[in-house]
Amino acid sequence: MTVFHRNETRDPLPEALRGGVIAIGNFDGVHRGHQSVLDRALQIARERAIPALVLTFEPHPRTVFRPDQPVFRLTPAPLKARILEGMGFNAVIEYPFDRQLSQLSPHDFVDSVLLDWLHASHIVTGFDFHFGKGREGGPAYLMAAGEANGFGVTLVDAFRDENTSVVSSSLIRSMLCEGDVVGAAGELGYRFTVEQEVIGGKQLGRTLGYPTANMQLPPEAGLRNGIYAVRFRRADGTLHDGVASFGRRPTVDANGAPLLETFVFDYSGDLYGQVCSVSFFGHLRDELKFDGLDALVAQMKRDDEEARALLSGVRPLSEIDLRLCF
Repeated sequence: MTVFHRNETRDPLPEALRGGVIAIGNFDGVHRGHQSVLDRALQIARERAIPALVLTFEPHPRTVFRPDQPVFRLTPAPLKARILEGMGFNAVIEYPFDRQLSQLSPHDFVDSVLLDWLHASHIVTGFDFHFGKGREGGPAYLMAAGEANGFGVTLVDAFRDENTSVVSSSLIRSMLCEGDVVGAAGELGYRFTVEQEVIGGKQLGRTLGYPTANMQLPPEAGLRNGIYAVRFRRADGTLHDGVASFGRRPTVDANGAPLLETFVFDYSGDLYGQVCSVSFFGHLRDELKFDGLDALVAQMKRDDEEARALLSGVRPLSEIDLRLCF
């Protein structure tokens, strides 16, 4: 699969990708609601034997309009593209979102992006999709534009979970802020996963018998501090179970920056500089301050045992989960 970045040179889309079915949306999280839109686009593309593409926007619009309040991204662009590739899309279009694009009229967006550049034959999006200056382009406008310009439009209704709640990225973020990674997985359809470069630390864990792979998550990451049962994927694709701590290490370094520190089971090699991923299967406990290192190590042993027990019985939730975590 190819990821295309629309740029100022207006490079044409390759001929083989023109005239396809385009799923449009931000799709942060690629959760079950998003998947209902994306699956419909894939179905139409298969029926017509034409390409299936995703048109999304980078950075997240809220980052442009409220840079002082960056959004907690559930799936940063590289991870999102990999999930979409696994679903079967031929390409992801990462269209640069800036204030200039936000001022484009709905008419100009349809003309310059959907028609002149993508040569779209069919558009699939959520029922509440709005676009163009002041969000003036809505579902009715898009349907009329399709009729006038010869492309089809499919609007997909809101997806509700088993509790009849509408699945949304905001709901999932709130669950992760509470440490409810099991609930978040139910809404996502796969285990919440982060991906970062492994960096050096103070190597205290190594002296305690628990060497960790350390990652610095973005400051806006809203994951609750605590201890988690996780699955760790190395850069070469190899998977390991593990136990991870996210927080400020109150027993040894309460003033340090938040770190995700993963003790990777049954692995002793060098991971520094590798971009690895961590998938969260269960929240074991909150971060605690212990009365000395002996008490901390005793608790770490209990955490190790609990994580191993939890992970021994896990099963994939979906095809996406299978590809990410199994």
